[in-house]
Amino acid sequence: PTMAHSKALLVLENFIDGKFVPCSSYIDSYNPSTGDVYCRVPDSGKEEVEAAVKAAKDAFPIWSSKSPLERSQILNKLADLIEHDLEAFAQAESKDQGKTITFARTVDIPRAVHNFRFFASSILHHVTECTEMPTMGCVHYTSRAPVGVAGLISPWNLPLYLLTWKIAPAIACGNTVVAKPSEMTSVTAWMMCKLLEKAGVPPGVVNVVFGTGAKAGEALVCHPDVPLISFTGSTLTAQRIAEKSAPHCKRLSLELGGKNPAIIFEDADLSQCIPTTVRSSFANQGEICLCTSRIFVQRGIYSEFLKRFVAEAKKWKTGNPSDPTIDVGALISKEHLEKVKNYVKKAQAEGARVLCGEGVDPLALPSGNQKGYFMLPTVIAEVKDESCCMQEEIFGPVTCVVAFDTEEEVIRRANGVKYGLAATVWSGNVGRVHRVAHRLQSGLVWTNCWLVRDLNLPFGGMKASGIGREGAKDSYEFFTEVKTITIKH
Repeated sequence: PTMAHSKALLVLENFIDGKFVPCSSYIDSYNPSTGDVYCRVPDSGKEEVEAAVKAAKDAFPIWSSKSPLERSQILNKLADLIEHDLEAFAQAESKDQGKTITFARTVDIPRAVHNFRFFASSILHHVTECTEMPTMGCVHYTSRAPVGVAGLISPWNLPLYLLTWKIAPAIACGNTVVAKPSEMTSVTAWMMCKLLEKAGVPPGVVNVVFGTGAKAGEALVCHPDVPLISFTGSTLTAQRIAEKSAPHCKRLSLELGGKNPAIIFEDADLSQCIPTTVRSSFANQGEICLCTSRIFVQRGIYSEFLKRFVAEAKKWKTGNPSDPTIDVGALISKEHLEKVKNYVKKAQAEGARVLCGEGVDPLALPSGNQKGYFMLPTVIAEVKDESCCMQEEIFGPVTCVVAFDTEEEVIRRANGVKYGLAATVWSGNVGRVHRVAHRLQSGLVWTNCWLVRDLNLPFGGMKASGIGREGAKDSYEFFTEVKTITIKH
């Protein structure tokens, strides 16, 4: 590109040891709503990761010896600074990721702020265990200490939200971190780095290295001085992380994909169920690991549900993400859009019916967004359980609706995928709700609601949806090393 061209673009730099450091090579990042390159992201590798890990290692003794209260005050200050710039962060997240400005303003950035406040508070309330053995004249107690340098790798769908969900507990517990956000959505992480010094985060405590998984991510995972890795992303990448970190016996927390069922019984309150299930299918363009992409509806209400659900889905407006009246923004990339559209084509080829959205309804876009990566909310019916559309994570605004007859049958079918992250159950029968919730192979079950989160409680999946849990107690256990001490008196 010419100098004039590169001048207009935002150029990010790595943040290492409290300073912004230019990189020798860069990659392009696109604005998904226009299809134009709007940002250059460092293409970091071994060298940059090496410098960041060294900075984190050097900062560890001082940071880990601070009291929980001192760290808590710094986390709270950082939360205040992000909140103060909430609008700028929301605008950047929307432009960089393609999500609607409304979603960024109401979900992403407030949650990032809450992540810091939550762990700033929870770190003050952890207690260790103690047991006595009077017959042996012994007392045992546990003590917890931070582990060291944490490697944090976060995805492109909820960029700052998921990055801070890792950084906050890691540094609250006294670890130092090297974080690698997705190369497709790096801007808000870079903006956060500008606030660290002002919040009182010492140099080297939080280092951010930008780049691809194959280069920067790999270097971080393979580094012998990084004892723990927290990763959110695809099951495929997680397998590689597990292989690469095995020789170093690293501690892993892996939050992976989902193929989440919604189960709607005949006694469900449809006036609540339909708008919530439309939201759980299409929020953030369906690019949330918790989205419901398989909807099982009991036969007695199947046709009524379908009619009302499609009518509601058609009301969702797709278009320029910066327009506050828009419900569906752009998908992350051209490649991802192609992949999602291909699932719809496969379903059609298998004889399923596409009731609205892709290939059925016209997509009208503003002139500036003609080259953007947009897709209408798409509802597919009559899909077979063994179809790839019912087995694989599509991660776009596509959901499949199928009928079922009995409770026994729907539990078997809902569990019949390799994933087990989240499920939703809609029923007015409290006994049934408990029975079904207990039998679903799923780390999270919501009944008569969706995405209501208490950060105190464990978050994570079963089967191919991951290893480990995050939450107040769970994150604390992951980011600290426990020691049992026995004293004979």
